[in-house]
Amino acid sequence: MAEEQNKVDPFGRTYGTGRRKESVARVWIKPGNGDIMVNGRTMKDYFTRSVLQTLVLQPFSISNRLGRYDVICTVKGGGLSGQAGAIRHGISRALVDYEPDLRQVLKSEGMMTRDSRTVERKKYGLMKARRSFQFSKR
Repeated sequence: MAEEQNKVDPFGRTYGTGRRKESVARVWIKPGNGDIMVNGRTMKDYFTRSVLQTLVLQPFSISNRLGRYDVICTVKGGGLSGQAGAIRHGISRALVDYEPDLRQVLKSEGMMTRDSRTVERKKYGLMKARRSFQFSKR
């Protein structure tokens, strides 16, 4: 197999694209003190729910790299939950580009796989995807 090439750009960053539901996140990480910027705002301002904040930080906590990397990302589409999942996926991919030995740890925890679950489409004759209209005998 070909030798692994260095994927760090001239600015000392690595890039990863993350996807979840309808959201797409473009993520750059570089060594730093743990600052996370999402669309020009801090992570705590962008994701006010603590559940979403822990979701974003999962790749770092699993690999024991919490507070070692700065993250700058832009995310589009979907809602906040999908965006947090997309950022998590992008961080995982960028982290593996920076430190290839972390791939096995992150892959075993399911961080490298795109979560393929999406919203089920609405069917005709039904109110929603599966919910039917109320039945009335008379």
